[in-house]
Amino acid sequence: MAGAIIIGFAAGVVAGMLGVGGGILFVPGLVLFLDLAQVDAEATSLLAIIPVALVGAARQNHYGNFRPRDALLLGLLAIPGAIGGVAVVNAIPERTTEVLFALLMLYVASRMVRDALQQG
Repeated sequence: MAGAIIIGFAAGVVAGMLGVGGGILFVPGLVLFLDLAQVDAEATSLLAIIPVALVGAARQNHYGNFRPRDALLLGLLAIPGAIGGVAVVNAIPERTTEVLFALLMLYVASRMVRDALQQG
């Protein structure tokens, strides 16, 4: 448990500094350092988003940036999306999930490099 907390905290700090989603760092940390299966690490990362999203929504509401109707719509649409995602990930080999996640990480990295070059 302590390892997961340390990985989550470190991933959150680095993700906040780089402007990426924490799961991009949290999932590999859970797989590499805590020996979780890819699917379990992704599920843990998604579960960890819930309290972060609630705190973020509360803070943005304080600033007047929260739109309850949009939040409700997004939340309701996430339910069938999550169910569909579980069905897909259970139907494909775990190695395929690992490769797809690695491709996502490469895509995010390429976007970050491209954006940095455009700004610099």
